[in-house]
Amino acid sequence: MAETAAVVLLGPRQVGKTTLALKLAEERPSIYLDLESDRDRAKLTDVELYLAEHADKLVILDEVHRLPNLFQPLRGIIDLRRRQGNRTGQFLLLGSASMDLLKQSGETLAGRIAFLELCPIDALEVADSKREQLWLRGGFPDSLLASSDRASMRWRLDFIRTYLERDIAQFGPRLPAETLRRFWTMLAHHQAGLLNAAELARGLAVDGKTIARYLDLMVDLLLVRRLSPWHRNVGKRLVRAPKIYVRDSGLLHALLGLGNLELLFGHPVVGSSWEGFVIESLLAVAPEATEASFYRTAVGAEVDLLLTLPGNRLWAIEIKRSLSPKLERGFYQACDDLNPDQRFVVFPGKERYPLGDGIEATPLELLGKELASEL
Repeated sequence: MAETAAVVLLGPRQVGKTTLALKLAEERPSIYLDLESDRDRAKLTDVELYLAEHADKLVILDEVHRLPNLFQPLRGIIDLRRRQGNRTGQFLLLGSASMDLLKQSGETLAGRIAFLELCPIDALEVADSKREQLWLRGGFPDSLLASSDRASMRWRLDFIRTYLERDIAQFGPRLPAETLRRFWTMLAHHQAGLLNAAELARGLAVDGKTIARYLDLMVDLLLVRRLSPWHRNVGKRLVRAPKIYVRDSGLLHALLGLGNLELLFGHPVVGSSWEGFVIESLLAVAPEATEASFYRTAVGAEVDLLLTLPGNRLWAIEIKRSLSPKLERGFYQACDDLNPDQRFVVFPGKERYPLGDGIEATPLELLGKELASEL
């Protein structure tokens, strides 16, 4: 908050943006406006006049996508205050991440604004004994802290329904809620798989452009991750399709009707679910400007996650849901192609140990801490 005049804090609803903003409000003179409230929106009928009365405060604007025309007057206010010597920490904007919002705010407030993504609770923020519960229920606080698995599942199902029937409609032309739910569920069944737009289009009886529009929306709302393939030239024939993940493991399991660990362990998605959970946990703590991708060639060389850290340091990470992880030949081939600086296998054990060829089997918590300490 200290380096720019405004910060946009992005994240899905119920992820805790508002709670964090209100905690910040306790630390300094602040004013909080919920732009879903007609009363609070009415206060901004004359933006310049209202904000001039609160020039000495941090102004927190929640659900800022409800007033997309706000950015132009904010630019003038920020520039005026800068000339008066107040250059940083003027506004905190909370949004659920729409493409139009990001584009408009980035263009209008270029050089004056920073974007921060607030993720659900990740694996490094809970005790080891709670990590499987986090994996099952996901990182939304009300789901994770529910009194039972059944209550947690009910919260997630209500969240999905509300998002589809009410919230998504705020971000563009109205899309059929039932079609979007089917699309979301199809993505859940293909967790960690390569995007096959033609197959999805046939399943929903729509065209490829519609599938692209649905996927863009889900990615933009931070509900789905589109993991890009490695794109640098290594003299190999590379897979070009991205891999798709439902980002929150709890929502993934709700879409598939997996309400407890017994059902999850018996379902074919268990390995793919763990893979997505590990990826989200690591990316939540990765250094700023880290690039994430995966590697797969036409002849079977493959790495689940490649992290290009600042300084072009390359980490190759394979993910195994096994206490005795075994590596396939494709991982060794990929390492020969890429020559990464670090090679890891993430597994659900508790001890770190070498596997040979410069590869270490590493618990998620330990790798996350090592990654978080990288500069």
